[in-house]
Amino acid sequence: MSVPLLAQMLAGVVSMDPSSSALPGQSTIQQLTNGLGWWALVASLLGAAAWALGSHTNNYQYATTGRKAVLVSGAAALIIGAAPTLVNFLFQTGHGIH
Repeated sequence: MSVPLLAQMLAGVVSMDPSSSALPGQSTIQQLTNGLGWWALVASLLGAAAWALGSHTNNYQYATTGRKAVLVSGAAALIIGAAPTLVNFLFQTGHGIH
């Protein structure tokens, strides 16, 4: 039996329908995910605090490090906010492949 024929046979047999209601403790996992996202966003604010403190105290090194942290944390906040939409988009795109 060739590999493409086997793959075609299995494609009709295997199916998946992700659902959070089928998972025990799904509300706990959702709360954990929400909490981790919140802490990640709070951590992204620490760069702004370092930049402000460095600028206020005329400390060039702290100000530069804080400025870099603001750029990185801005990108991290963008990724955190876009993650659910990106995952759903990729899943729907993959689900549409037949």
